[in-house]
Amino acid sequence: MKNAVEFESELNNYVDREKKAVDLNNTLGQLLYGQSVELVLFRDHLVDRSISELLKMHKNAQNATNKEVDVYDTAELAKELLNIDLAPSKIDIGKLAAEWKNEGSNYNSKSDFVKDKLSHITGGKKDAIEPKDIVLYGFGRIGRIAARELVKQAGKGQQLRLRAIVTRGDNAVALEKRASLLRSDSVHGAFNGTVDVDTENRTMTINGQTVQMIDGQQPDEIDYTAYGIKDALIIDNTGVFNNKEALSRHLKSKGVAKVILTAPGAEIPNIVYGVNHKTDVDLNSHNILSAASCTTNAIVPVLKVINDNLGVEKGHIETVHAYTNDQNLLDNMHKKTRRGRSAAINMVITETGAGKAVTKVIPSLANKLTANAVRVPTPNGSLAIMNLSVEKETNLDEVNSILRKAALEGELVNQIYFGTDAETVSSDIIGNSCCSVYDSPATLISPDKKNVVLYVWYDNEFGYTKQVIRLAKYFAQVRRLIYY
Repeated sequence: MKNAVEFESELNNYVDREKKAVDLNNTLGQLLYGQSVELVLFRDHLVDRSISELLKMHKNAQNATNKEVDVYDTAELAKELLNIDLAPSKIDIGKLAAEWKNEGSNYNSKSDFVKDKLSHITGGKKDAIEPKDIVLYGFGRIGRIAARELVKQAGKGQQLRLRAIVTRGDNAVALEKRASLLRSDSVHGAFNGTVDVDTENRTMTINGQTVQMIDGQQPDEIDYTAYGIKDALIIDNTGVFNNKEALSRHLKSKGVAKVILTAPGAEIPNIVYGVNHKTDVDLNSHNILSAASCTTNAIVPVLKVINDNLGVEKGHIETVHAYTNDQNLLDNMHKKTRRGRSAAINMVITETGAGKAVTKVIPSLANKLTANAVRVPTPNGSLAIMNLSVEKETNLDEVNSILRKAALEGELVNQIYFGTDAETVSSDIIGNSCCSVYDSPATLISPDKKNVVLYVWYDNEFGYTKQVIRLAKYFAQVRRLIYY
């Protein structure tokens, strides 16, 4: 039992950390709005966090990374960044703090350290980004989450500017209903901002950004230039147009330059950002891309890591997927097998194209994977179970070490989250910005050491939408400089 002195000491220590978190919070704002520099902590966003959340994030970061990262270092290093002429950028202050612990003795001061580490992103306003106009074609689950995320970019080196949302046949009542759906979401909670509707001018003002609401019956019949929109990137999340010919109709509308489909697409590159965006996208010649599916985005990053390190001989992927609008709420006719049964009270076996979709992103896995899906009565949060036969013998420590490294270093730090909590359930991963949440305590290794079973969670709405936005920034060539 702690005595009074120990109790006071621990409390005072926590209060001191709270004060440092306040300092960090103040610096975050100065960097964000003064220099268009966004700080993250091992990929997790720090902006709009409470002081308690900031401290919790530091503690969680230590668990996930096995690195000693404290708020004293992150606060002081962040303050040093105010003295550098940085270009618009995204900087992992957690990575910097961990490196300071290991390398700090090689420098005379924190100032010298950060100047050395960030020398490649100095330059300030000369590297300012010209935002790209974005149009959301469709305003369903993915469209509304995308709208929330896009408006959050304002004030921090805004790369994508939401200019319009296209829906069908909306009157004044429908516009108000759409605004209400944006404000409140049964899964993702209330929108922490303001949404105002001008039914006369058909606009929605979201956190001060005026977004034109356009009634569009056909994708090739809209003159976006009439609304001051030019060279726009269309994000088509309707699911209606899913091949090159159909999506090309968008390009016939005035003011449109490029199109991204938020579903698997035919005759166009299917991209999982972080894996094949550099190899399969020619920014000068491609003008239509698919962001693949939420499941493909969940499984491909982990599959790539395992295949690169251990070699995948064959495997089966079973996805346990939240129900979607494609299913019936109550039993009724449906064109697909079993999906006509009530989604709210049944587990429903159904097909998935994820196995074949993987080969579009990682061709070397062609004919090596089978896949199926079970829809379950949860509104969001899904799980991919990957049973893989690998070429090299392995063990649990090696598999976890491989995936931990991938989550912290290299091209997939935004895609793979290394989970360490043995009590994780599906609702815990809602809102996770990574498309693949690797559940390290759940991993199984067979006695012959050549079969592994991996459990990968994913927020099939939010995590996927973050991938769509990452791809949109790359496709529109408005990527900020980064330090990850």
